[in-house]
This record gives sequence, C-alpha cells and structure tokens, in this order.
Amino acid sequence: MNRAQIVLAFDFGLRRIGVAVGDTLTRSSAPHATVPCHDSGPDWPGIDKVIRTLGPDLLVVGAPYNDDGSPGRIAAAADAFAAELGARFKLKVERADERFSSAEAASLLREQRASGQRRRSVKKGDVDSAAAAVLLAGWLENNRQL
Repeated sequence: MNRAQIVLAFDFGLRRIGVAVGDTLTRSSAPHATVPCHDSGPDWPGIDKVIRTLGPDLLVVGAPYNDDGSPGRIAAAADAFAAELGARFKLKVERADERFSSAEAASLLREQRASGQRRRSVKKGDVDSAAAAVLLAGWLENNRQL
C-alpha cells in the first residue's frame, strides 16, 4: 500500500489564488487559504509559506476551460503559473479541469450560510479557496490509483 500523499490545489485567478489541501488516503479536500495575485504576478512568498507549512507531495493547478471545452481567457496565465510553481518548488504539478468549480463552491457556501452551518458572510476569497477544494475533490476522485 502506498503512503498517503498530501496534495495542494490552486484555483488560479488574476486577483486571488484559492488554495485547498487534501490527501490521497482519506480522499478529502478542504479550503485552506487565499493568496493574492498582483499585476506583477502571484505572491510567491505567500505561496512559499503555504507550501513550507503543509509540506505537500504533489500540487494540482486548475485548468480554466470554457463551457465548450476551449481554453478560457486566463488559460495561458494559469499554464504559466503551473509551470513556475513546479520549477520553484521542485514538485510535480498536475492539472485539473476547473470548469464550474467556482459556481459549485459559491452554491455550497450559500447553502451553508442559509442553513446556519456558516455564520459569517461569504467573501470572494472564501469562494476561491472553496473552488480549489472542489477541483481537488474532483482530482482525487479521478486519481484513485494514488
């Protein structure tokens, strides 16, 4: 049996990057943080801190596609982010289709708020990290061999 691997997922955006953490043993994922992205690029020191704190074995970056499967408007920027992430941290980077992850995350957070499970209001950063958790959950489901 393989040992459990810690997996970090990133939902890349031009303003914020949602981060989620999960593992290959429980196959669960949870929102972790949001890291800013500026005109000059991602907050690499912030990402470094998250990676050093959680010690992942593998990274997953969302691939933004349109509904029809064509690359989304920020696909090239997400590709560059994924490549730089792997180069900087010397970790394997997988890609995951992130279509509908933000919408699913926003819906889930609204339901939690309406049911009383979530007490505070939903902020944009909450949706970004929850979207990373949604895309990580899908990736874990599709990669059961790990």
